[in-house]
Formats: sequence, structure tokens, C-alpha cells
Amino acid sequence: MTDTAASPALALQDLHSSLTDPVLDAMNFLNEVVARFPEALSFAPGRPAEGTFETDDIARHLRSYTDHLEQGLGWSRDQVRTHLFQYGRTKGVIHDLIARTLANDEQIHVPPESIVVTTGCQEAMLLTLRALFAGPQDTLLVSSPCYVGITGAARLLDIATHPVPENSDGPDPEAFLAAARRLRRAGKRPRAIYVVPDFANPSGTSMTVAARERLLQVAAEEDLLILEDNPYGFFVRAGSARPTLKSMDRERRVLHLGSFAKTAMPGARVGYVVADQEVIGPDGRRSLLADELSKIKSMTTVNTSAISQAVVGGLLVECDCRLREANAGAIAHYTANLTTLLGELERHFPEKRRRALGLSWNEPTGGFFLVVDVPFVADVKALEHSARAFGVLWTPMSDFYTEGGGERRLRLSCSALTVDQIVEGVRRLARFVESRAADAGTAEGL
Repeated sequence: MTDTAASPALALQDLHSSLTDPVLDAMNFLNEVVARFPEALSFAPGRPAEGTFETDDIARHLRSYTDHLEQGLGWSRDQVRTHLFQYGRTKGVIHDLIARTLANDEQIHVPPESIVVTTGCQEAMLLTLRALFAGPQDTLLVSSPCYVGITGAARLLDIATHPVPENSDGPDPEAFLAAARRLRRAGKRPRAIYVVPDFANPSGTSMTVAARERLLQVAAEEDLLILEDNPYGFFVRAGSARPTLKSMDRERRVLHLGSFAKTAMPGARVGYVVADQEVIGPDGRRSLLADELSKIKSMTTVNTSAISQAVVGGLLVECDCRLREANAGAIAHYTANLTTLLGELERHFPEKRRRALGLSWNEPTGGFFLVVDVPFVADVKALEHSARAFGVLWTPMSDFYTEGGGERRLRLSCSALTVDQIVEGVRRLARFVESRAADAGTAEGL
């Protein structure tokens, strides 16, 4: 038996400095607090609803995919067996189906060879950042507030990020332009912009078509790449879907990061990156950026699970590579949820009461999230009190600001709840907000 008392402890300061970054604790904390308060209604996680998931679907999707290989492509049983059971192609095995789906759903027309299938979109971010950022002066511009997955990945790779405040329509092209020029004057090299143009996590904001066009112009003017993350674009509540940046891209400035977590099955952990940019080596050899990303992938995850890809591939085959149409039921569900959430907030906090409290929220036209500005500090301590005393969870917005901010803001996600749970959850949230606002008013003279 090992004598644990004699085992040396590792000093945290001798480990990578990212381990002390609060950003890396954010996701783990939310999972932990949800587990600690299982009876609380949770507006915290941005995960998809489970109402349509059936375990039998997994076997059906696998069969659809193997049928596609055998009957559609003429593969032998031995070829299919090797395809499913062995390591497989580093860049992925369902790239052709993804390319067809992107063409049908998003009017993104790229060769299948420009797609790298990844283990979730998080790996797509890591591969892309590692490839593009070559030196300490290279800087990633991010819309602020920003999804912690990208800022956390950058932190792991020692890549500098520069937050650029968004406006009411999301990422602001003029603010990115000004930030890029400031960085250059300071001796930095602005390398790329990360944006979620549709129903962003955490803010729920969306870019106008004009803003998308302008951002592409800014990227061309400043010789920047754009990392477009688009997990929520299907889920339009009001108006019509807007074109992705990649579908508008004429200069191959955009790397399109995608995921099947929200539109298909989060447990499959299948994402992808469209990297159709040309790379020229010192010897003049030309390749696609996707090929360069696959070199990095070969030294990290080696490849993405062939079984997971087969499950997603079967789903794509079943819907004829028209995933937007296949998500009609999910779109209706999320639309009803967000509409209910906005309606219940209005019911509990009509305009006169909102003014008295100093309370406000935005009204996203789709997606999973909205942000509430509150008259008190919405931190971890407040969240735990909310869960314990009022039975409702939410997400502190301060985790999404890399240089401070958001202390009096909270994010609500309505994706994983039923309409009845949202109604009850907002009732509990209203009681918490009223209680906390009263305490803040007493303490701060409001």
C-alpha cells in the first residue's frame, strides 16, 4: 500500500498558470452547484432539451449510416467494419455529409477536404488557435462578454486575448477596427476575431446583415481572420435566419466553427471546423489550412470517434443532409421557451416596477439566452443564496468578462426547461430579485 503521508505534494505555482485562472473554474462550478441543489429550477446550463431523445435512436442512426456506406457507396462489409472499429482518418469520416449539410442549410459551399471533424467544437477552437497564433505578440480579439470556452482555450495556450465591448446588436465592427489599430500601435499583432454572430452565448445578441458585411470589410482592411462560432443559428424566434459570415465570405477570411451538440446530440461530442484557407510553405508547396490542423489533431486526440461520427452521420443521412428542417420541432420548442421567459419577466416586473428596481433585460430574437441587469452584485455568493433560499439557479455574468465587468448582470438560459418550469422558475427568481434588491437598497441607500 502506498504511504500517502510520505507522497510529495505538487505546488500549484509550479503548474501551468492557467490553473489559477477563474475562467477555468466557471464550467466546473456550474456543474457542481447544479448537483448540490438538485431540487432547484435551473436557468444555468445552455444544454439542449432532452424531450426528443430516445436511446433507440442511436442504433437506428448507426444502421442508417452503415446502409449509406454499403448501399449508397457500395462498400463491402469488411470495409464498413474497419471503418467503424479502427482509428480512421484524422480529418474525419463524415466530412462529405457535413459539406452537403452546410450547403443545404447555410449556403456554405466548400470542398469536403476543407472540413476537419473534431471532438466537440471545443477541440475545433484549440486546433485553430494553436495553428494561427505563432508568437507572443499575436492577439485574439473577442467580443465582450465572451463565451468562456474560447477565452479558456486561449489561456491554456498562452494566447493573449483582447476584449472588445459589444453593442445591442452584438459584435461591433467599428469597435473591432479601432481595437486592431490600437494593438498595432502598441506593437501587438491582431491575428483574428472570435464572434458568435447569432444569439450569442452569453448575451443572446445577433449581428445585423449590415454589421456582418462591415466586419468582413474590417477583416480585409486589417488583414484579420474571423473565427465564426455558430451553434445557435437555427433557433430563430422572430424574423428570419440571417446569413452566416462564412456564406458571405469571398476572400476566405472566415473559419467556420460548428457543432452538432445543439442541433443533434451533445453526447456524441462531434464538432467541426471549415478551414478552406490556402497555406503556402517555404518550398512553395500549397495545402489547405484543414490539412495543417489535422497535423495538430494527430498529436492530440488522433481522430474523432468513428462511432460518434457514424451516429451523427446516420442522422444526417436520414434527414437528407437538411438539418435545419429536421430541427423544426426543436426550433418550435426553443421559440416557445424564450417567448415564455420574456413574457413571465414582463408579468412579474412590469415597466413601473422595473424602473423602481433598476432592473432591465434584453429581448433576443432567438437562441437560448438572455441577460438581466440587476440592482445588486450577482456573484457566486448570491447564486448560492438564490439556490438555497429560493430554489432557482442562474449564471453570474462576471465569468464572461476577461478584464472585469458584469458584476450586476446574470444570464438566464431557457433551453433545458419546460414551459411550466419556466413559469415557476421566474416566479422564484422574482422573489429572489425582490429580496436581494431590498437588501441592496438598505445597504447602499438605493
